[in-house]
Amino acid sequence: MRFLVTGAAGFIGSHLCEKLLALGHEVAGVDCFVPYYPKAIKENNLSGLIGQPGFQFHALDLRSDSLEIPTRNCDGVFHLAAMAGLRQSWIDFQSYVTCNLLATQRLIEALKPNRQLQKFIYVSTSSVYGKDSSGDETTPTCPISPYGVTKLGGEQLCKAYQSEFGFPLVILRYFSVYGPRQRPDMGYHKFIQALLTGNKITVHGDGQQSRGNTFIADCVDATIASLNSPVGETFNVGGGEKATVWDILQKLQTLTSIRPNVVMSEARAGDQRSSEADIAKITSLLGWTPKVSLDDGLAMQVDWQRGLVARKAA
Repeated sequence: MRFLVTGAAGFIGSHLCEKLLALGHEVAGVDCFVPYYPKAIKENNLSGLIGQPGFQFHALDLRSDSLEIPTRNCDGVFHLAAMAGLRQSWIDFQSYVTCNLLATQRLIEALKPNRQLQKFIYVSTSSVYGKDSSGDETTPTCPISPYGVTKLGGEQLCKAYQSEFGFPLVILRYFSVYGPRQRPDMGYHKFIQALLTGNKITVHGDGQQSRGNTFIADCVDATIASLNSPVGETFNVGGGEKATVWDILQKLQTLTSIRPNVVMSEARAGDQRSSEADIAKITSLLGWTPKVSLDDGLAMQVDWQRGLVARKAA
């Protein structure tokens, strides 16, 4: 089969492309290198993909460029491209509207002539639920950040196309994905980087915020499993182990043998208090369950970041 992956140079997108190729599929990857974090990081994410048989990369902006070539003859689409991050969404709302809504609308319009399209997987987020996202997919949505608002808007936009044009939509709501290649603005990356380089770690609020963590390989497996879903379904995608900020710092101290130097700061606007995926639905309908423990996943991320620090120092 031939798949289109948007956000292919990102943390999750690059892993997804690699897994699809390993399964024998053809992949067209799209990314526009929005400068949310350094382009060199995304180029490094792509390094294992460029030149592989069956992979084509298109440096295109979904908001403005012609999408005719990458959307042509694809059997399925994984739409991961988005402007992420809670804090920045309060500052640069226009980018979140254009990247998360306009880009999605233009992508769907470009796909409408494609009669062989079987599935359109829209990747959403636990942030659509709001401050406490610990229920199943029927939990009322009440986002408390502009980022969450635009991602929920993207869901509703896709549902409108499904309702009116029979668009083959499936929605995935990711919960706190971590592991090798995690974005440098994400919490665990920042914690590990600070530990390995002797810098301070900022803990916002009281540190009792909790997350149900999803290792990258489990996330990718769930994403591919969604191809077997009936059209119109929405699934939570999350790991099974919940941990507070303090729990994570203790685990990282054990893994690195470095005591964190913590400074406290005020809570961030839009930050979730509790986030834990109820995955009963995806387990029941698609047979997916997470396999990587939090301890093992953190160990793999620490090893990866050690390598980054060592290469930078060399």
